[in-house]
Amino acid sequence: MRTKMRLMGFRGAAVKPLNEEAAAELGAELLGEALVFGVGGLCLYLEFLRQGAQSRRKEEQLEQRLGRLRGDLERLRDELEELRARGSG
Repeated sequence: MRTKMRLMGFRGAAVKPLNEEAAAELGAELLGEALVFGVGGLCLYLEFLRQGAQSRRKEEQLEQRLGRLRGDLERLRDELEELRARGSG
């Protein structure tokens, strides 16, 4: 209860002890909120990991495609040089 009062902005206020029923209710409420917050945080973290993995996959695919294009370009250059050599020789 002291923590709740501090969060609400009351400093140094005297707080009477809670009865057992009110303390159990407040504890259950705090536990429920912590659980919801924890599940939400976990969902955000898992989504962050999923997005990172998806981004890495796309980058790897682009690197592979770029490698194939570079290979094709090199092959075409070789063919062009060969054709030039045939034409001038």
